[in-house]
Amino acid sequence: MSSVKKERPSTNSDNGNSGVDLDLILVEEIGQLGRYQLITLALASLPAIFGAFTSEYIFTVARIPTRCRIPQCDPDILHPEFRPEWILNAVPGISVDSFEECVRYVNRNYQAPSNQTCPAWWFDNSTMDCEELIYGNTHSVVFDFKLGCDEWRRSLIGTVRTVGTLIVLPITGYISDRWGRRMALTLNAFNTGWTGLVRSFVHTYEWFLALEVIEACLGAGGFSSCYILVTELVGPKYRVMAGATISTMFAIGQVMLGFIAWNVPSWRLLTQVLYVPQLIVISYFWILPESVRWLMSKDRYEESEAILKKVAKTNKKELSEKSLALLRTRAEVENKTIIAEDPWLPVLVFRSRVILQRCIISPIWWITMTLVYYGMTINAVHLSGNQYLNFVIVSAIEIPGYWTAILLLDRIGRKPVLICAFWICAVCQFTFGFMSEGMDTLSLIVYLIGKYSISVAVTSLYVYTAELFPTKYRHSLFAFASMIGRLGSITAPLTPALAQEVWEPFPSVLFGSFALLSGLLIFTTPETLGTKLPDTIEDAELVASRKIDV
Repeated sequence: MSSVKKERPSTNSDNGNSGVDLDLILVEEIGQLGRYQLITLALASLPAIFGAFTSEYIFTVARIPTRCRIPQCDPDILHPEFRPEWILNAVPGISVDSFEECVRYVNRNYQAPSNQTCPAWWFDNSTMDCEELIYGNTHSVVFDFKLGCDEWRRSLIGTVRTVGTLIVLPITGYISDRWGRRMALTLNAFNTGWTGLVRSFVHTYEWFLALEVIEACLGAGGFSSCYILVTELVGPKYRVMAGATISTMFAIGQVMLGFIAWNVPSWRLLTQVLYVPQLIVISYFWILPESVRWLMSKDRYEESEAILKKVAKTNKKELSEKSLALLRTRAEVENKTIIAEDPWLPVLVFRSRVILQRCIISPIWWITMTLVYYGMTINAVHLSGNQYLNFVIVSAIEIPGYWTAILLLDRIGRKPVLICAFWICAVCQFTFGFMSEGMDTLSLIVYLIGKYSISVAVTSLYVYTAELFPTKYRHSLFAFASMIGRLGSITAPLTPALAQEVWEPFPSVLFGSFALLSGLLIFTTPETLGTKLPDTIEDAELVASRKIDV
């Protein structure tokens, strides 16, 4: 955020020298991004990588090749051949490698003995649903829970998991504000580890589904905890960069997930390999530093000062006792100040037509971002070619997307970056949805450009949304847009079923339409490049006019 990078922390205050704040100490004394912050960033990167492993349901719940069992043609019940030479006599299709998965031809009333195996004249041209299924492999829960021709129940697993993610946001926020960022991070990571491990041993669809929800409700807030802990420790100049680094670690985790799943295809073993290491994060409660800002907000000044002294020592800087004393004085005054109770926030929002408009528009951007981002990640395994390699490539393209946003936001502005990102993504989605078969390489290139574009939008949207709302209500209004945006990530796991059951290009058309709409809606909000962060609702209404000198 340019406003964060360019504004020098204020040294003026009604309390004289008590205008010293943590940002000023970071900038002028102990360092904004020194060795201590880099170590903390490295430690926080591990849970961020583990957070990406929770996307394993893309593989553990993936479709597997399926066909109808033909009783009179499949005598070997235990080890039937999946693609026998006679398959097109009994099942509609165009080749032994491409045939219907869930229907078969109806038996004729009379089947005379034949020297041929399963001859075509044993069946008529009408079709029926499968009575029993034969699977091409046993790698997915689709085999264990017999979901081969039940696309909606299969897709429901990803959706209910995302619903759990929605529930965990306020829970993690409460834990983080009540007991600390470190507690929130370690609890989320540890809960993810043990619930995922337990899930690898279940033998019923219902228990598997329940544990997906429990895991998300208890552990899906780890990434946000990492994000907050890191950004609260670095100086203003590097906060956006630190956040982008955590996002990059998540993308690296997805790349690692693709390679691990490639080498460990069995879903039970894969789940164990991914989740057991996450149990070690419980050690972070003792080795990871707590947020200084949180400690100061809880009047735990001795602990916060000890950490600041350690930061200064590790960064080879000097921290004056006078600065610590002034910082404590300021924090004590702020913590003891009794602020008159404001009207209920929804009342304030409805009183301001400008803020109300932003509260209506910004959730649409977030729905688009989560729908397209997660939808493209999930659908990557259904592209032609190696599903694991496709997932790795589609995940890796996010990394240059994140850093492109960092390079452009402070140069050409928030609105141009977001409009271009959404619209390029829309063009790619419509193009991909209607491309002819056989254009595999070109299709992958178009798909990757679309994923790159939405990744640019991800980072830009975090910055831009925060700059549109006033400081006092920024977290609440930002969280509102983000939580409503989860409707997109809840819908995303259903898009493979929509493609199979409704219309094959449907997901691409859906993604493209939302991206096109979101790009248009950006025109209705002001540019925030070079402006001060608004502190009040009145400031937010006039944010475009609040320029700062560079």
